[in-house]
Amino acid sequence: MNIDFMLEYLPLYEKAAVLTVRIGCEGILIALSVGVICALIQYGKIPVLRRIVSVYIELSRNTPLLVQLFFIYYGLPKIGISTNAEVCGALGLGFLGGSYMSEAIRSGLETIEPIQTESALSLGLKPYQVMRYVILPQAVSVSMPAFMANIIFLLKETSVFSAISLMDLMFTAKDLIGLYYKTTESLFMLVVFYLIILLPVSIIGRIIERRVRYAGFGA
Repeated sequence: MNIDFMLEYLPLYEKAAVLTVRIGCEGILIALSVGVICALIQYGKIPVLRRIVSVYIELSRNTPLLVQLFFIYYGLPKIGISTNAEVCGALGLGFLGGSYMSEAIRSGLETIEPIQTESALSLGLKPYQVMRYVILPQAVSVSMPAFMANIIFLLKETSVFSAISLMDLMFTAKDLIGLYYKTTESLFMLVVFYLIILLPVSIIGRIIERRVRYAGFGA
């Protein structure tokens, strides 16, 4: 491998990595917000809203992120809603991730026995207090492995952002391969930078899972 080539274009990968992480984090925050709302709607068994959420989840989980990005980036401007590539990437990731986060959180909520809610209410706690102090801590413990797996999954899905001309890691690697035919070097650096991004997330996720279980929130 050409080390000089990799050192020369290292700053380009660093810039692309920052963009990838930034948009990935924005998309994950959107996904988490959407997931919590959808999970609470499903848990609360609100008929009309629950049906809408179910349609959204099935639509999101059964269509590729690339198709969703194309719809947002090329389709929405046709009806007068214009956006840029970065916003499109974050929204697409949030739309896809929201359904996965919702299912992860819902699975945790549904493991809580109804008697715990009934007991807490009988002790004088208000519904929001029951959710805050009784249900959510236990649900978080159960949902944490799936939650962390979804974060890693969404960060890996950022690799399709190059399809909407975002200068992310994948776009940078493809561009260098096309210009200089340095396939091995370009792909090697791509793999290295994704490992740099994802390995700490995986390690931190395991630490959080252990601490949540140790704290006694359910598991």
